[in-house]
Amino acid sequence: MNHIGIVLLATALVVVLALLAAAAAGTLARLDGATYPAALMRATTTFAASLTLAAAVTGALAQLLP
Repeated sequence: MNHIGIVLLATALVVVLALLAAAAAGTLARLDGATYPAALMRATTTFAASLTLAAAVTGALAQLLP
């Protein structure tokens, strides 16, 4: 089994899901009446938070593996 391929696929999946969450947050902020810069800031904050959460979960799971 190709472990590098699995890692790259999982990384791509996490990035795509983070981008989707950021787009949703930006859209919802814009619909709520926020300006474009404010909506962009909310989207980038959501993107960064999603990647940070994925890194934290990965680190916690890595300690459980032998």
